[in-house]
Amino acid sequence: MARGQDFQSIPTVDHRLRAVTASSSHVFPRHSHDEFGIGIMLCGGQISASGRGQVISEPGDIMTVNPGEVHDGAPLGRGDRRWLMLYMEPEIISSIQQGLDIAEQVEFERPVFTNRPAAQQFYATFQAATDRVAPSSLLALEESMLHLLAPLISVRVKQDTVKCDGAMARVRQMICDNLMHNPSLTELAEVANASPFQTLRAFRAFTGLTPHAFILQERANRARRLITSGESLADVAAACGYADQSHMTREFKRRYGMTPAAFRA
Repeated sequence: MARGQDFQSIPTVDHRLRAVTASSSHVFPRHSHDEFGIGIMLCGGQISASGRGQVISEPGDIMTVNPGEVHDGAPLGRGDRRWLMLYMEPEIISSIQQGLDIAEQVEFERPVFTNRPAAQQFYATFQAATDRVAPSSLLALEESMLHLLAPLISVRVKQDTVKCDGAMARVRQMICDNLMHNPSLTELAEVANASPFQTLRAFRAFTGLTPHAFILQERANRARRLITSGESLADVAAACGYADQSHMTREFKRRYGMTPAAFRA
């Protein structure tokens, strides 16, 4: 029988890094993160889809996600799956790039790696990230992360420029400039100088999300940043366009599997 949702944030030695342990049958809707993410499936399995295709993660597999990459996730079968995750601010990856003498932007090449050495290195990295006792823990983490990530990242593949990029970039900026506002599709179409249907289709092709889903995602991203900075949950909810704190809690838990309070812990 599934045990329900069990997500825990674990303090790390580097404030730019988040560690999460999870055991859940939660079905994640399409969403994205501001950070790079890397984790390992411990038991059970997951099926997920993103711009890199549909994949299955099984025990021992390394899972990755790039910033802004829209993806979902559901358990294989009816039971829980258990996994560990490390979420890294982009500046951590930038530091690793410098150590590898890579000038271009990088990304995780694949969403799933079946790689036993990488799995063993992940365990070592997770341990180093959450070891707040040993005096040399930060140095150990830096070394371990370099060994873990170097074989898994590659230079980002440049995408072909889409003709609607300029118009859709304006629409996206309009949304991001005022997350408190709930624009109509007609308003967005006026900014794009296109029909509502053309705007809806082009925006989804541009961002991976419909305009409404994009607004919800950006509100959640802003809420995570404010929560991390120490703002009160009530103030965060008000600043991000939620009706109240309860509304934010429901949306946050649906999207990330944990409440804002658990995320802050």
